[in-house]
Amino acid sequence: MNAILAAGDFDLTEEAPAKINLALHVTGRRADGYHLLDMLVSFTRHGDRLGFRASEHDAFSLSGRFGPLLAVDAEAGDNLVLKARDLLRQAAGRETPAVHIHLEKNLPIASGIGGGSADAAATLRGLMRLWRLSLPQETMKTIALKLGADVPMCLASQPLVARGIGEATELLPAFPSFSLVLGNPLVGVSTPDVFRQLSRKDNPPLLFSSQLPQGQSEWIDTIKTLRNDLEPPARSICAGISVLSGLIESQSPIVTRMSGSGATCFGIFADLAQATEAAASLHRQRPDWYFQVTETIAGEV
Repeated sequence: MNAILAAGDFDLTEEAPAKINLALHVTGRRADGYHLLDMLVSFTRHGDRLGFRASEHDAFSLSGRFGPLLAVDAEAGDNLVLKARDLLRQAAGRETPAVHIHLEKNLPIASGIGGGSADAAATLRGLMRLWRLSLPQETMKTIALKLGADVPMCLASQPLVARGIGEATELLPAFPSFSLVLGNPLVGVSTPDVFRQLSRKDNPPLLFSSQLPQGQSEWIDTIKTLRNDLEPPARSICAGISVLSGLIESQSPIVTRMSGSGATCFGIFADLAQATEAAASLHRQRPDWYFQVTETIAGEV
């Protein structure tokens, strides 16, 4: 592992935006144990970054604030980036050259914002470009699903509604951008543990009126009525989530909520200036925690 390199040192780079669950409703459970979810998902301009370049042999390297935490998993072969590379290579239908992949890990590990899934999706996008592949959309979706239920969403990295286990997605081309502060107490939360603590698995689904909300204010009003069903059980497992949420709430955001299965929480602010001021205040209060100001990526109208 070479922690001196950065993704920008490579011939081709691909962003891996953080995935934010603006809402997550647990609506049921399949016979195979998978939970059925309705999710309103957006992606941020802040995230991990991957670099790619042709190499004499396959190689993988890490940098970034959270890179050292992934080193052990990578050496053990438990790395979604490498799994994505291998699955795409199998599906290519022709010989593909060796590649050096570099992951600049800027997102906390096991934090409920899709870091690993985003990295896998960015690997697929980057290698498609590097290897000049043209595979059918269904083939790419199949590969993505083999890597994890969140990977197809991250492959799109656009605002969307996801249902089922996450495989049924509908893009929201008119979805606006929001200014956010992300926070994480740097404590990993086990997703299976959170689901096990759910008191109810058949909650009301995510419903919109016959017409989708239009513009920021209508979407904000809608988001306020939604929820994350995983937040109460996650708070019971990790006390830091309640503390974190309270700190963000003290900065007077429009909405405060946990993303995914935690422990990342976010606050939506009126504009980037307010979000930047809030993030600075939070950094001063808890310099040992992770706080990041960012914006979500708007839909592609």
